[in-house]
Parts: sequence; C-alpha cells; structure tokens
Amino acid sequence: MTQPIIRLAKETDIDDLLAIFTPYVTDTAITFQYDIPSRQDFLEKYQSISQDFPFIVAEEAGEVVGYAYATPFRKEAAYAWSAEPSIYLKQDRRGNGLGKRLYQILEELLKKQHILQIVACIAYTEGDNPYLTNSSPRFHEKLGYETIAHFPKCGYKFQSWYDCIWMRKLLVEEIPVVPQEIIPFSKLNHDLDKLLENSGVL
Repeated sequence: MTQPIIRLAKETDIDDLLAIFTPYVTDTAITFQYDIPSRQDFLEKYQSISQDFPFIVAEEAGEVVGYAYATPFRKEAAYAWSAEPSIYLKQDRRGNGLGKRLYQILEELLKKQHILQIVACIAYTEGDNPYLTNSSPRFHEKLGYETIAHFPKCGYKFQSWYDCIWMRKLLVEEIPVVPQEIIPFSKLNHDLDKLLENSGVL
C-alpha cells in the first residue's frame, strides 16, 4: 500500500469529512454528540478552525481516509498557548499507523505557531463495550500523552454513562517564562513540505 498523502483540508473535502465523522456520532461514544451536524454547520466549523489552526487530511488514491485538526483549549486569551487536538479515521483505516502520522504532523504544525502544549479530551469507559473501547487513551499514551484529569460519569449516551479524561503532551522541553506570540495558521506558509522541513514526519 502506498503512503497516504497528507495535505491541508479544502472546502471540497467537506462531504468526505462529514461521511467519516458520521459513524462516530451514530455508532460510538467516542464523541458525545447525539446529532450529525448539517453540511453547512460542518463547513462553517472547518472555515472557522482553518483560520487559526491546522486542519489536515490523509488521502489515498484520491480518497480522503482520515483527518485531524486543532481547536482552542479555551476561548480566553490567556489559554492561547494550549490547543485541543481531534482526529477521525475511516473505520477500516484505524490501527495501522495513519492516526500516529496525522498526529505527528499536526503537532509539528502547532509548534510552528508557538503552541506549547496540547490537551486532549477523551471518552473513557471502565469496561469496553460495543460503543467505546479505551483504544484512544492507549493511542495517546503511546504518543507521549499523560493523563492529568479524570471525570467519572460525565457523558450519557446509548443508555450508558461514560467518563471523560484529559491527556496532555508538552510540545516543548520546558514551558518558557515568557511565551512567543501565537501565529494564526492562516498567516503561515501553507506549503506543508516547507513547514515540516527537517521534522522527519513527511
């Protein structure tokens, strides 16, 4: 199998992205959303995110098979140096390294913006069930994330309660006393090869 192409998402990808996201809503507790977003809502979300943060896709033979993006950890200005990552893959493309590749590239792009840490909010279950396993916490742990908070029974979906955990990864060796100014992603050079030069992930 050829290596997937990783590129920036485009508006023309919206239908493919929504198709990937839909089964996470309808068939899993990975997201606590109950309803599938409309195409317009999804498009507006993409447009809003891509102004300030990376929104990338993985493409194989012309088909979008996964995507990842970051959003603000919180809206207040003081939180600007922290971001929250999200990743969704086609169901048959999970568990083969694609998620790791997307996350590595997302992290490198966030570093270019001077983001210092990423904090992931992850659904958690005490025992695997048809709607949720703990594969996501294990995936994040392998990528260097550590659990920093655990909130029991905070999400109710499919007639069951689910926990929520927060996992954090520093993108720098040490948090600086004074951080560099954040660069909105739309202000960066959008040539991924140049942005990621010497990063080892492309």
